[in-house]
Amino acid sequence: MSTKTSPLEGTSRFIIEPWNVILLNDDWHTFDEVITQLIKATGCSPDKAAEIAWEAHTNGEAVCYTGPKERCEHVANILEEIALGVRLEQ
Repeated sequence: MSTKTSPLEGTSRFIIEPWNVILLNDDWHTFDEVITQLIKATGCSPDKAAEIAWEAHTNGEAVCYTGPKERCEHVANILEEIALGVRLEQ
């Protein structure tokens, strides 16, 4: 009698928790500057970028991107090119 085994049997599986890029509000960038940089960093639509910028303005911060740590670091670096304040968190 033969026993079939699953191809995943004996392997470990784990879930990688996503990271967030948090955009912080400031008093020196215009909405247009923030929106342009958000589009550049995340590839989101202009409407979505405006929504994120407004949320950061009114709430002090906004999640602007969620994904793997390496991609979040890349997004944060692009936002920081014009000295936007960002924070990464898991």
